[in-house]
Amino acid sequence: MKKTFAVAPLHRLTRQLADVAAGRRAPDLVITGGRLLSTYTERVHNEREIWVSAGRIAAVKPAGTAAKAKGTAFFDASGGILAPGLVDPHVHVESSMMSVCAYAEAALLNGTTTIFCDSHEIGNVCDTAGVEWMLADARQAALNVFLTVPSTVPATNARLETAGGDLTPAKIGRIFDRWPEAVALGEKMDFVPVTLGDKRSHAILAEALRRGRPVSGHIYGREFVAAYAASGVTDTHEAIDRDIAADFLEAGLWVFLRGGPPTTPWHSLPEAIKVVTELGAHPKRVCVCTDDRDADDLSLFGLDWVTRQAVKAGLSRETAWSLGSLHPATRYGMDGEIGGLGHSRRADIVLLNDALEPQCTWYGGALVVRDRKVTPVLEKVLAKPYRYPKAARRTVHYARKLRLTPTLPPAPCTAHVIRTALPGIILFHEKIALDVVDSWEAICARHHLCFVAVIERHGRSGAVAHGLLKDFGLKAGAVASSVGHDAHNVIVAGTNEADMQLAADTLRRSQGGVCVVRDGRVNAMVELPVAGLLSDKRAGVVARETTALKQAWLEAGCTLPYMGFNLIPLSVIPEIRITDKGLVLVPAMTLVPLFEP
Repeated sequence: MKKTFAVAPLHRLTRQLADVAAGRRAPDLVITGGRLLSTYTERVHNEREIWVSAGRIAAVKPAGTAAKAKGTAFFDASGGILAPGLVDPHVHVESSMMSVCAYAEAALLNGTTTIFCDSHEIGNVCDTAGVEWMLADARQAALNVFLTVPSTVPATNARLETAGGDLTPAKIGRIFDRWPEAVALGEKMDFVPVTLGDKRSHAILAEALRRGRPVSGHIYGREFVAAYAASGVTDTHEAIDRDIAADFLEAGLWVFLRGGPPTTPWHSLPEAIKVVTELGAHPKRVCVCTDDRDADDLSLFGLDWVTRQAVKAGLSRETAWSLGSLHPATRYGMDGEIGGLGHSRRADIVLLNDALEPQCTWYGGALVVRDRKVTPVLEKVLAKPYRYPKAARRTVHYARKLRLTPTLPPAPCTAHVIRTALPGIILFHEKIALDVVDSWEAICARHHLCFVAVIERHGRSGAVAHGLLKDFGLKAGAVASSVGHDAHNVIVAGTNEADMQLAADTLRRSQGGVCVVRDGRVNAMVELPVAGLLSDKRAGVVARETTALKQAWLEAGCTLPYMGFNLIPLSVIPEIRITDKGLVLVPAMTLVPLFEP
C-alpha cells in the first residue's frame, strides 16, 4: 500500500535537490518572507525563504532570492515563524478513540506531522492482527506514523486478568521483521517484573535489542530506576517530578515531559521540567509528548500546546520547539529526515504566529492546513479513510444478563474498597468494617460507595468481578466503558443493578463505547465499534460526541474524568485495582476477595 503524500527516499533525489539548491533547477514551492526557527542552533533568523522540491527542503535562502519561474508556486509567510513540524515521541492513538486516518486531521491542525505510536490497546484486544490493522490504517493516513511495538500484552499474567491478545517475544520479533515502520519497542509497562528479572519480560527486551531497536519505558518509583535502565530501557514518559526526572537522565534515559489537560493526571510537565529549570540539567535528552488524548482534548491540548507549556515553565521558545521536534527525531535516529528545516529534510513545515500557535502546515511539501483550516487537498484524503475488517468489529462478547452488583454479605465482615482521589492515577486500598449489614443503600450512603464491576469481554470465560468504589461521586445511574486499560474488559460503575445492566447491554449491542446512563435511559455515548476502542467517524464528529459525554459525566457527579475511570482495571499501578479476575493488590500482584470475615 502506497503511503499517502509519499515523499521519495533521499538517495533517489540527491542530484535533483543539489540542482535546485544551486539554482540550476527551479523549486516546486517557495515559502518566503517568514522568520525561520532553527532547531539546530536554537536561533530565529529574519526574512528567510524555504525552497521545496519533490516534497523535501532543497535550500534555505534569504527572502527574495528565488526568481519567478514556470512551475514554481510562492507562498508569502510574512509576519510568521517557519518551524519544523512537531514530532510526538509517545502516543496511544487509541486514546483519541479515532482511527489513525481521523487522528491525522487533528494532529496536522496542531502542527504535528510525525508520531511514534504504541498500539498497545488494540494489541491487547486483537493480538498481532490488531497491530497490523492499525499499521495499515497508518499507511493510509496523511501523517508520518512509526510504531513502537507493544511490549506488554497482556499487561499482567493470565492469573490476574483476561486479555484478548498475547504478544509473545516471537510475535514481536516478526512485527519488527515484517514492518519497516516498527522502529522501537513500546513502553515496557511491567517494570516490576523487569526489575525482578522475569524471563518473558527480558526475552521481549532481547527481541528489540538484538535488532538494534531502542526500548521505551514506563516506570513509577525511584527505587526501580537502576535495574530498569540496566535492562536496556532508554526512555520514559512517566517522570512525575524533578527528582525522578534527574534520576532518569543520570541513568542514561531520555525523558519525555508529558503535558496534558491541567486537571488530569497526564499533566506532569510543570513539575518534571524543574530538572532543567531548577536543577540545571541540560535539555539535550529531553522531549515533550502527549501520551493520551481524546478527540476533544487533542484539538485543545495538542503537542503545540504542550510545547507552549514548556515556554510557560521557563524554557525559551526555540528550546521548547526543539523539545517537540528535533529532540524526538534524534531520540529515534531520524534527525536527518525530520525535526528541523535543514537541507534535504522532509518539507514538514509549520507557520506559527508569535504565540507559537500553528496557522499553516505543510506535510511533505503539500499545504494541508491553511489559516487553521483543512485544505481541499487534505479533505480529499480524509474522505477516504482506512476501513477496518469485520473481525475488528466483533470483539465484545458476553451474555446479555449478568449480575453486576455483589450479594449483600449475610454477616458482619470487612470489605476491601477502592478509594479514588484526584489526580486519579493512584487508587488507594481501604478496608471498611461492615458491622451492621442492613441494606446496600444504607451502606453506600454511609461510606460514600458505589458499585463497580469488570466484565470479561473477549469470549473466554464470561467472568464478572464485583467491587466497591469510594469517593467516586456518582449520584445516580451508571457509567460504563469498553476502554478498560489494559486488557480492555468492560468496566461498569453504578448505584443500582438496573442502570448498570442497561449500560453493559448498550456496549454489548454497539460492540464498544463509553456511556452514561440514568433512570433507564442512555444520556450520552461515544460508540467505539472498532475493537471496542475506536470510532469510525471523522475527528470533528468524535470530538463533539466526546464533549457531550464529558458534560453528562460531570453532571452525573463522577469525580474521576472518564479517562481516569478507564484506568481503574490497570493492574500495574498501585495500590489496588479490579480486573475480571477480582481485586488486585499492587505491586504484590495478589488477588484478594471483596469480603473477608
